[in-house]
Amino acid sequence: MQTVSMFQAKTTLSKLVEAIESGQEKEIVISRHGIAVAKLVSIARQPLQQRIGVARGRFIVPDNIDESNEVIARMFEGNSV
Repeated sequence: MQTVSMFQAKTTLSKLVEAIESGQEKEIVISRHGIAVAKLVSIARQPLQQRIGVARGRFIVPDNIDESNEVIARMFEGNSV
């Protein structure tokens, strides 16, 4: 674990992030006036999942789904139906 001052963190942020990304450092503590105030750590990478069509086949969209769009828009605008 490496500890750096706030000034050092501001001036070398790219290098600090690179050290975390590469695994060279597991965490970096940032201090202000000698007191630890923040920690720079890696975020666990989540595998990207395909999201388009995830509910395909679970419900039926009616043909008239857009029929009330104007009425709903007027309601959002505060106009009466």
